[in-house]
Amino acid sequence: MSQKKPSVKDRALAAIGTAHAGVQQSQTPPRTGPGALMAHLAKESDAQLENERLRSELRSWQGAVPVRKLDPADVVASQWSNRHADSFKGADFEALKQEIEASGGNVQPIKVRPIASGQHAGKFEVVFGHRRHKACLDLGIPVFALVEPIDDRGLFVEMDRENRQRADLRPYEQGEMYRRALTLGLFSSMRKLAEAIGVPVSQVSRAHQIASLPAEILSAFSSPLDIQFRWGAHLAGAIEQRPESTLKIALGIAAARAEGQTFTPNEVFVRLLEISQSEMLPSEVIKAAQGNSSAKLTRKGGKLLIEFEEKSLSAKALAKLKTEISRLLE
Repeated sequence: MSQKKPSVKDRALAAIGTAHAGVQQSQTPPRTGPGALMAHLAKESDAQLENERLRSELRSWQGAVPVRKLDPADVVASQWSNRHADSFKGADFEALKQEIEASGGNVQPIKVRPIASGQHAGKFEVVFGHRRHKACLDLGIPVFALVEPIDDRGLFVEMDRENRQRADLRPYEQGEMYRRALTLGLFSSMRKLAEAIGVPVSQVSRAHQIASLPAEILSAFSSPLDIQFRWGAHLAGAIEQRPESTLKIALGIAAARAEGQTFTPNEVFVRLLEISQSEMLPSEVIKAAQGNSSAKLTRKGGKLLIEFEEKSLSAKALAKLKTEISRLLE
């Protein structure tokens, strides 16, 4: 009985199986010259395919920065660090430490650059991730880090970008980073700094204004991290307009706190401006009964100010106003 001839499909599958049998040697070595040559060519083809696969995989990793496990004691804070000491205290930081401990390490790596010379030669400087580094240092566990050489400006830009994406970065910390960069000449102006990090100049200016407040004002708060962006201009204005009285109030608040009194950040802010909550209302406009004249009534620094154009009152009306004020002040 004649054997059934293999189908085209069967022969194709058999050929593929033979060609891709891997680098394993056939159990039955070829006995002829042409057979040995074919076997050699098949092996060469498999090796070429494997080499190309490895090259392709290598290309996909080009430019990638490997993560290394470092001793946190070999990592130092950057001179451009924007973290205040209070950022490493409190419930938020303790929660971060617990999360890292439960995960067996910082799941999100920090970034560092190698230090080639100076006091810390051979160690690493934090580019970003100061809180994660401090958490690992406190826990006594290795810190996972991306290691990449980078210059000062590159470090500053990456640190600022990474930290601005985090909700826990405070205006004072941001401003102190900008203030230090300008003081040390890393950037020649606020405009150049703003262009480098990609934010409006006004944002840099507002943060810088808070970090540049006198030490007495900063110490009036339980932490400078409590100062809000919208308070900066008001506090700076109070210093400019009433420097002696504002600093006196700030010292008084600090002294009272040392004796055990407590103040909310908003209470400190209001006291420094010498105003009460009701005095924070906008100015009132008083319109004339006839005509287009008007006056503005403003509460400021414990005083009530009434402003209007001098030409709005006749000499007779002005005399009457003085008489009424005198009578009302009795």
